[in-house]
Amino acid sequence: MLPVHDPVLLAGVPCAPAARCAVDLARLLPRMAALPMLDLALRVGACRPAELTAETFRHARLRGVCQARQLVRIADPRPECRQESQLRLVLIDGGLPVPEPQIWVPDEAGIPLYRLDLGYRKRRVGIEYDGVSHLDRDRLRHDRTRMNWLAAQGWAVRYFTDRDLYRRPGHVVQTVAALLHP
Repeated sequence: MLPVHDPVLLAGVPCAPAARCAVDLARLLPRMAALPMLDLALRVGACRPAELTAETFRHARLRGVCQARQLVRIADPRPECRQESQLRLVLIDGGLPVPEPQIWVPDEAGIPLYRLDLGYRKRRVGIEYDGVSHLDRDRLRHDRTRMNWLAAQGWAVRYFTDRDLYRRPGHVVQTVAALLHP
């Protein structure tokens, strides 16, 4: 265990800085839990990428530091939920290129119209995670309009659920790989 240098005060209580906590967790949690936590730490501004990287060097020779370093390199503040981070990790661990989170697709006038959870912009491949919020009737209507418009613009979009992500990650990788390498 490393001593905590430069603690921060929260409500008068000395605590480890956010980057230290994030790297400690990234070392010890399973990969599928660690990356979403790192993404969230960046998303809420608790720390910056350079702070996470520096912290991994302070953890040299500690258990799990290799995992933490790998995950810090791909941590990104753009995913909006845990499953988007996990889906990105499944694709990366499956040997695919790192997908871009939160891709805005513009209309003919160049105005961003619809956004994809993940994707490969140059290949026009989109990847979506659909959780229970997509079962709402109004959301379903919006999703169908968006799906049809994206298809008309030449985007190939694939949709995945919790069953795909947690029980069939190989299927996710194969499905996206088939679009990237037809």
